[in-house]
Amino acid sequence: MDKFTFSYPTKVYFGEESAAQAFGAELGKVGKTVMLAYGGGSVKKNGVYDEIKSLLEQAGKTIIDFSGIMPNPTYAKVQEGAAIVRKQHVDFILALGGGSVIDCCKVISAQAVLDEDIWEMEYSKGQFPTAGIPIGAVVTASGTGAEMNAGAVITYEEKKWKGPVFGTVASFAVLDPAYTMSVPPMQVFSGAFDTLSHAMETYFGSSDQNNVSDDLALAVMRNTVVNMRRLLKNINDRQARSNLMWDSAMAENGILKCGRLTDFQAHQMEHQLGAYTDCNHGQGLAVIHPAYYRHIVKDAPEKFARLAKVVFDVDTAAGGVQALESFIKECGLPTKMGQLKSTVEITPEVLRQVADTCNIIKVGPRELSRDEIYDILMECL
Repeated sequence: MDKFTFSYPTKVYFGEESAAQAFGAELGKVGKTVMLAYGGGSVKKNGVYDEIKSLLEQAGKTIIDFSGIMPNPTYAKVQEGAAIVRKQHVDFILALGGGSVIDCCKVISAQAVLDEDIWEMEYSKGQFPTAGIPIGAVVTASGTGAEMNAGAVITYEEKKWKGPVFGTVASFAVLDPAYTMSVPPMQVFSGAFDTLSHAMETYFGSSDQNNVSDDLALAVMRNTVVNMRRLLKNINDRQARSNLMWDSAMAENGILKCGRLTDFQAHQMEHQLGAYTDCNHGQGLAVIHPAYYRHIVKDAPEKFARLAKVVFDVDTAAGGVQALESFIKECGLPTKMGQLKSTVEITPEVLRQVADTCNIIKVGPRELSRDEIYDILMECL
């Protein structure tokens, strides 16, 4: 294990009816005005919004609604939210939703107390926020692990860029699997594949042999696959959803990353694909991963072979990549770009732009060239 410093600032309330417990313990620590942020309205249809709003009202909070956070949250939406926080003198932000809502709120939190543009601050000056409006998260769709860290994935439409912006860490998070029960099956599997991708990409980063982080990553991968298969048999299996919810958190709370560098090259390719299209993140990863891994399997044969055996119970590195591709098909996830439900046509010209603007990771099994990234993307077309 390499040298590291680890901090775990988010208090987690896990399990059914944990929102009432969390609010009882946490809301007395924050001010009166709460911005309740959510997405397209599904939380209103399934009753979760009413439940959370009632708990806030019982705590004596004044509620400012902030709705319409999109699946790939935009930089414009961040700025809109930050303006509301300032104007309404919001004391606390509560993100009610999945990773997109939580990501947007983390950056709103930091931007609201800054006098400068947060993207320019981070990408032009290399400076990062140290303060923000306090936030909490109530997770209604798991997969991203966004509730457990300060990183956010934001789409800056004017710049044709999608990538990380760092904001504020949630002080507490509510993980109640009951809140995920109305999520459509494809969204459930897309989110779970994002979890699997996080663990795989962390595992393929630079590390020593036989380290704790690798073993934990493999365990999270195997558990994710096992419980996705349980949901294939019964989409209402609440215990399977519960396991996947904690897999999601574990994959992105930093524990798997201790003592190592991480390879998130597939994520970088998908992020830029998302910058040029509006495809679903988890589904885009499902399309890209097998093609990417076929290109690098010979650069980390022992690690691929170990993943193959532990996660898919096959004996060879190449067999593990094939097992991953077969598992993606088994789950009904897309395997080609044409199956992604994007309103923007994905053409060779678009993929060339994605390759030419994609962030290149230097610590994976092998550093890719832009031409090889283009080749990988074209194999997915």
